Amino acid sequence: MRYIDDPHHDGSALYVPDQEPELGARVTLWLRAPLAAGVSGVTVRAVHDGEPRYAEAVPAPRNVPGPGRGDVWWRAEITAVNPVTPYRFLLATPRGPAWLTAAGLARHDLTDATDFRLVCHEPPPAWMRDAIVYQIFPDRFERSRPMRDLPDWALPRDWDRDPVIPRGPGTSQQFYGGDLDGVVRRLDHVESLGADTVYLTPFFPARSNHRYDASSFTRVDPLLGGDEALHRLADALHARGMRLIGDITTNHCGDAHEWFTAAVSDVGAPEREMFYFDPHTGEYDSWWGYKSLPKLNWGSERVRTGMREVLTRWLGPLDGWRVDVANMTGRRGADDFAHEAASCLRAALGPRAALIAEHNHDAGGDLDRGGWHGTMNYGGFTRPVWAWLRDPGLELEHFLGVPGGVPERDGPATLATFRSFASHMSWRSLVHSWQLLDSHDSPRIRTVTGSRERHLLALGLQATLPGTPMVFAGSEFGLTGVNGEHSRTPMPWNRPADQDLATLAGYRALLGLRRAEPALRHGGLRWLHADADCLVFARESERETLVVAARRAPGEPLPVGVRMEGVHGAADGEVIPGDGPSLSVWRITH
Repeated sequence: MRYIDDPHHDGSALYVPDQEPELGARVTLWLRAPLAAGVSGVTVRAVHDGEPRYAEAVPAPRNVPGPGRGDVWWRAEITAVNPVTPYRFLLATPRGPAWLTAAGLARHDLTDATDFRLVCHEPPPAWMRDAIVYQIFPDRFERSRPMRDLPDWALPRDWDRDPVIPRGPGTSQQFYGGDLDGVVRRLDHVESLGADTVYLTPFFPARSNHRYDASSFTRVDPLLGGDEALHRLADALHARGMRLIGDITTNHCGDAHEWFTAAVSDVGAPEREMFYFDPHTGEYDSWWGYKSLPKLNWGSERVRTGMREVLTRWLGPLDGWRVDVANMTGRRGADDFAHEAASCLRAALGPRAALIAEHNHDAGGDLDRGGWHGTMNYGGFTRPVWAWLRDPGLELEHFLGVPGGVPERDGPATLATFRSFASHMSWRSLVHSWQLLDSHDSPRIRTVTGSRERHLLALGLQATLPGTPMVFAGSEFGLTGVNGEHSRTPMPWNRPADQDLATLAGYRALLGLRRAEPALRHGGLRWLHADADCLVFARESERETLVVAARRAPGEPLPVGVRMEGVHGAADGEVIPGDGPSLSVWRITH
């Protein structure tokens, strides 16, 4: 399918120069119309205080490098009337009127759900746009000392000899002894990948290796080295110009947490209102019925005050938080305090700290509300990449929770998924969301793709599409895993047989490419072509355009019609070769 002749707009600076508009500001919008589209008129429809308003656009000269240098650029202005102002374009074409929204071109009327969004909420910290995030599960990354004085719940395991228990008894008790000083030892490795932000899964004391059942939010688990070790890690990162993100459970705590032990021991305790207790039986609600994880009641001011204090007390060492099961936070039956909770926490953290929400499906309804800066984009990135690049012989029990395993989908279906999810959030939320290939809660990308070639092709998409790349520690070595528990393999620092050095080199090259090319971090996204085995898109800025071609299999060469300079995996030329699997990147300048 050919998209290069489609009219285009997105929320990047190329099309919306004011990326941080204030309420009431007049904002310039640009639309690109290829000559082949035959656009003879453009009107902007913006919604002000719930009512549509219309403004005419006019052609204006503009010289932007890339395919379609003879395209017509249309310019219009709208007012940012509301904190989120939806807008779309009405185009006059030879085939009749057409709407252009974030979901693409439509020749029928459609709802406002996929309108572009002009957002006036306080912007995320500037550093987030350039971040490459490296996720560390502390128990499995590196240890600085032998294991000793283990608690009674821990099942000690040998780092290099004992395989991870993938399911059943012992999964949350198996203990390998990684700690925070161990992370400090390996920062040269993290930095060599191009990552500049470390995301730690929970570091609070608990009765499990994952520590999502925190017994306190006021101290660091002594098994990880205590508060002093967190400060040493933060100081080491900050000395390198890097940042540190923590992991917090705002939906629940552990059943040994001081809030809950006070609440459960006395029906008259003030902490009782922080949870959901049945007044007749004394039973309490918990996450998915796991009684070790009692659910917090965000209708309680004590919860709101307590959580604000927790998140802010760790700022300094931390530069922000990832919020576990953010989609469930504040929601229970008729109660829905989700957006209040997100706004409450963001206001408490201030303008320099990141706030990212875990969400395993459609996060669109929870974004652009002055709360979460972005989401872990499983639905809009991980799933489509898996479905396009899956190993034909792959057998998994489910598709990130969806029964039936990972489906096999072609390029147009993959593109449709990318667009569908992206169209339900602002460009700002999209580029600040974490684009991940795998995590501590999922199978490994190497297991999904089944080969180094497809694994690195998936990485290429992660490195070149909009959004913040998040790498799960160990995937750079090609580690495998069939589920979240199985994927938490101890790092193979002393297991050369488990180190795929070609994959490691690929991570350094592709993440280094993202680090080196501003257009990959700040440029717009224009889709040019999609067929069953090939996706082609452009990342555009005022100064240059990067053309990216991802092929999962060989195919027909594709002429571009303009001279391109090879940047990665490509020679100079005007044609995209048919070799595959491959990821190729070219530059087009003035």
